Amino acid sequence: MKGLSPLLFFCYFFLSSLSLSKELPTESFSQLPKHTSPKLSPTGKSIAYIGNYRDPGLAILTTYNLSTGKVNFLAKSDNEKVKINWFNWANEKTLIVSLWFASKRGGVDTTETRLIAFDVDGEEIIERALIKPRASSQIVSQFQDNVLSYLPNDPDHILIAIDLEKVNQPSVYKVNVNTGKKKRIEKGKLDIRDWLVDQQGNLRLGKALNYKTGEASTRVRIGDDKKWHKIFEYNALNEPAITPLGFGLDPNILYYRAYKGDKLALFTLNLETKEETLIFEDKNYDVDGRLIYSRKSRDVIGLYHRNSENGRIYWDNALSNFQKSINHALPDTHNYLLDFSTDEKTYILYTENDYTPGVYYLGNRQNKTLDLLFKEYPGISSEELTAHKFLTYTARDGEKIEGYLTIPKGLESKELPTIIHPHGGPGARESAGFDYWTSFFTNRGYAVFRPNFRGSTGYGYEFAQSQMKGWGLTMQDDLTDAANWLVEKGIADPERMCIVGASYGGYAAAMAAVKTPDLFKCAISFAGVSDLKQLVTESRNYTNSRFVKNQIGNKSKDLKARSPYYQAEKVAIPMLFIHGEQDRVVDVKQSRMMSKKLFKLGKDVTYIELEKGDHYLSLQKNRDKAFEAMDKFLRQHLKQ
Repeated sequence: MKGLSPLLFFCYFFLSSLSLSKELPTESFSQLPKHTSPKLSPTGKSIAYIGNYRDPGLAILTTYNLSTGKVNFLAKSDNEKVKINWFNWANEKTLIVSLWFASKRGGVDTTETRLIAFDVDGEEIIERALIKPRASSQIVSQFQDNVLSYLPNDPDHILIAIDLEKVNQPSVYKVNVNTGKKKRIEKGKLDIRDWLVDQQGNLRLGKALNYKTGEASTRVRIGDDKKWHKIFEYNALNEPAITPLGFGLDPNILYYRAYKGDKLALFTLNLETKEETLIFEDKNYDVDGRLIYSRKSRDVIGLYHRNSENGRIYWDNALSNFQKSINHALPDTHNYLLDFSTDEKTYILYTENDYTPGVYYLGNRQNKTLDLLFKEYPGISSEELTAHKFLTYTARDGEKIEGYLTIPKGLESKELPTIIHPHGGPGARESAGFDYWTSFFTNRGYAVFRPNFRGSTGYGYEFAQSQMKGWGLTMQDDLTDAANWLVEKGIADPERMCIVGASYGGYAAAMAAVKTPDLFKCAISFAGVSDLKQLVTESRNYTNSRFVKNQIGNKSKDLKARSPYYQAEKVAIPMLFIHGEQDRVVDVKQSRMMSKKLFKLGKDVTYIELEKGDHYLSLQKNRDKAFEAMDKFLRQHLKQ
């Protein structure tokens, strides 16, 4: 590898680390990833990916033949009416694509998915819908993209689960990807909401759930027995879950995740002998990732685990050694093997670190080559950003809380304008790696702290359970304690702190404005909840209503006490609310109501509604507008 000599490189790095960062254009950060989600065809001769284009604002699903250089533009979306949800190769010529759109059913806001196929091997692209409603049925399935298996031994068919006979109780169909013809192989039954297929393509397992009582169980077929045997019984409302993940190459070996003490661990169950075996555990964190399968052997070869060097644990020595060789060649980045051809000679590698946006490479193990495919954020220079600092602080009750602190390039950790940035979910978790929100804020000169407050996942059952009827309580106190800790350590300037969050983080930002009005100088809520009572009331329109009440609460007085909306008079700082008009996760009325009430009270409030916007800033114009608004707001209140 050519480049600077070690001495010159050290001098350059040292001097550049002392210089202040150059402020990059807002659109460098608000740009949707330029290219994303590349996937190899089975032979590795073609790649499918999504390209996002600013002018005009389009997402285009594209295939590229590596042998011939032929490019096909399969589908384009402005992300307003219909979005490309996901895609996968069914075989060498056919790409299966899920489309997502916002809709209404009986006046209730919904999301819908549809499944289509594209043939890409001919002179012309052929497109067809894979699921067509039965003429005799009044049911139009809301979600039509639940592919259970791509049936590697039968590339002309896939298995899908879809509720064409009874709502929310899917049957399993074998669908011809060339014609769309389907044959039912199992009728929906026993409150089974999802199905699993073994590595031979046989339907083997159903996950049952009663939405009213919370009773959950797993049903399995053992050997050639056609009976559905019940295992793993628990109540999803008040007991830890036991989650089947998939089958090994041996169809009698079922992998599942369950609690070992307070932490989730990975086990196997031999369905014939009933023998249970602990496969992997982490004493400090939950094991909460998916299984990793070999494309070549079809057996389980590892596990995605966030608290590992590369986010993966391999027990396949060949792949483990291959990962080590990549890490040796690229020592300064986190390196993730994303996809392989069926023979595992061709692969896609994704690399990033805290200050370097994602880069995709195409590799060939036989030729020992690694070629650049594309960068996600080509407008962002890693020289202008810095690494995160992993640290812990102690909450008021003695609990140790982890988090990530990012200091702007060239600045000391001393009395900085600071953003507390709680994550969404709240059943989620912050981690190392590139984050475009954090990078934007630090490039503007703000320190950013992202705490994994109680209610975050990954830290065990009791830690996560804090979110149950706990919004605004200990979870909120953890954020308050984080802000006070940064001030005590001399990192944050107490006169220049803001809390900025999205989704649950938006709720936390608004709650901070009413619960600790003197702690922060401003607050930004993107797509946040402000009225828990309204949230629970509207959940009655959906099948998960009982679960929402179980999580949020159902007593009116308590819900009001934990809702920013009913305490708006306590707000004493400027607030910015941003919300998408077509948000199907948190209703836009949550921000409309709160901002309107603050305005009537004479508070300093700004409200921006994003036309046709969703919960994820999927529209380029909306992402630009949101980031420009946050930039202006923060400059006004943190750089005084």
